[in-house]
Amino acid sequence: MAIHHNGGSSTCVIEPIELADVSNYLSEPAKREPHVESRRSLTLGNILSDSRNGDPVETLPSPTTASAEKLERWNQSRVNMLRTFAAFWSFVVMGSNDAAYGALIPYLQEYYNLTFVIISLVFLSPLAGYTASALLNNNIHLRFGQRGVAMISPGCHLLAYIIIAVHPPYPVLVVIFMVAGFGNGLADAAWNAWIGNMANPNEVLGFLHAFYGVGAVLSPLIATTMITKGGGMPWYNFYYVMIGMAVIELATSITAFWGATGAEFRAKNPRSTDAKDNRMKEALIRLPHARVTWLCALFLLGYVGIEVALGGWIVKFMLQVRDGKPFASGMTATGFWMGLTVGRIILGFITPKLGEKLAIAIYLPLTMALELVFWLVPQFYVSAVAVAFQGFFLGPLFPAAVVAATKLLPRHLHVSAIGFAAAFGGSGAAIFPFAVGAIAQGHGVKVLQPIILSLLGVILGLWLCLPRIHKKQE
Repeated sequence: MAIHHNGGSSTCVIEPIELADVSNYLSEPAKREPHVESRRSLTLGNILSDSRNGDPVETLPSPTTASAEKLERWNQSRVNMLRTFAAFWSFVVMGSNDAAYGALIPYLQEYYNLTFVIISLVFLSPLAGYTASALLNNNIHLRFGQRGVAMISPGCHLLAYIIIAVHPPYPVLVVIFMVAGFGNGLADAAWNAWIGNMANPNEVLGFLHAFYGVGAVLSPLIATTMITKGGGMPWYNFYYVMIGMAVIELATSITAFWGATGAEFRAKNPRSTDAKDNRMKEALIRLPHARVTWLCALFLLGYVGIEVALGGWIVKFMLQVRDGKPFASGMTATGFWMGLTVGRIILGFITPKLGEKLAIAIYLPLTMALELVFWLVPQFYVSAVAVAFQGFFLGPLFPAAVVAATKLLPRHLHVSAIGFAAAFGGSGAAIFPFAVGAIAQGHGVKVLQPIILSLLGVILGLWLCLPRIHKKQE
C-alpha cells in the first residue's frame, strides 16, 4: 500500500502486485487521521476551554480547497437576498442615526442651554460604543455568529431611542449615545465583512453604503420638518420615528440571520495559518497582516471623520460664513448626502474596473481640489455645488477600503480585521466632529475647511502606503 500526500489529506492506493506491511502506520494514528483530531477539538468542552485564548476554533486544520471555493452571491438564494436587504435596512438606520445629530444640534443646544463644546459631546460619546464593538466583534461572531449581531445591534438601537424619546437630563443623553454607538459599530463591522467577501463586492458594498446615505438624507429632512412645520413639536419626538425604524431592523435582522449561528460561522471561516495567536491578536500585532489592518483602520478613521464632520457642521458653516438662508443652508447638507449616495452607486461600478488602489488615488485628489474651491471661493452656490461633488467622490472610499482589505488579508482574518477597522474607523464620527466643535468655540466654524483638507491629505498618504492589491487571498 502506498500513501500519497495531497495538501492536508492522505490518499491510499492499493498496488495490485504486492501488499506492503502497514502495521507501522497503525502505530501513528495522529498522522494518518488529522481530521479525526479536528472533529474532536470541536466538541463543546474543547470550544469552551479554547475560548480562553479568544478563538474556539484554534485547532481547525488549514483548508486545502479554499482556492476552489466559489464566492457567495447576494442573490444566489432567498436567504441571501433576505439577509442582504436586512443589512441594507440596518445601514438606513445607521445613516439616520448619524445624520440626525447635525439637524438636531441647534435644538438640543437651545433645549439644554449648552455651549459648543458641551453640545459636541453628542458626537464624542459614541466613541466608547465604537471602541467596545471593535474589541468584541470577533468574539460575538465566534460564539453567537451573525445571529448574535442581528439581535444585539438592533437591540442597542431600540433601547437607546426609547430612552432618548423620554428626553432625560443631558448627561444621561450623552451616556445613552454610547449604546447607540455600540449598535452602529457592531452592525457596521459585521455587514461590511460579510458583503466584502461576496462576488462583485464593490457593487454590492456600494449599494450597502448608499442605503446609509439614504438614511442620512432622510433623517435631517424628517427631523427638521417635524420641528419647524409640526406646530411646535419638540426635538425628541423625532426619536419615535427612530424607534419604529429600530423595531423593523430588529424583526428583519433576526428573521434573516436566525440560522447564521456561531457554529456555522466557525465552519465557514476556519484558520488558514498555523499561528496560535487568537484572531484579533494576529490581525493587530502579527506582521504583515497587522500593517494592512492598521492602515485600513486609520484610513477609515479619517474618512468617517471627514464624512460626519462635513455633514454635521456644513449647515452651521453655510449660515455663519456664507450668510445663507436657513432653508437653503439645510439643503446644502442634503446635497452633500445625496452626492455621497449617488457616488456610492455609480462609482461602485467604475472602481473595480480601475482597481481599488488606482481609483481611490484618483478620487481623493479630485475631492481635495473641490475642497479648495469650497474653502477659497466665498460664494454660496459655488460652495453648495462643490460640497455635493465632494460627497460624490467621497462615496466609494469606505466600500473600496473594505474590498482592499479582503484582497490583502486571509479569509480567517476578515471578520476580526475588517470588523476592527470598520468599528475603529466609525469612531472618527465621534472624534473629528467633536474636534471641529471644540475649535469652533474659539475660532468660529470657518475652521471646518482647513481641518477637512488636512484630513483628506492624511488619508491619501495612508492609502498610498497599502501594499499592491492582487486578487483575494484564500
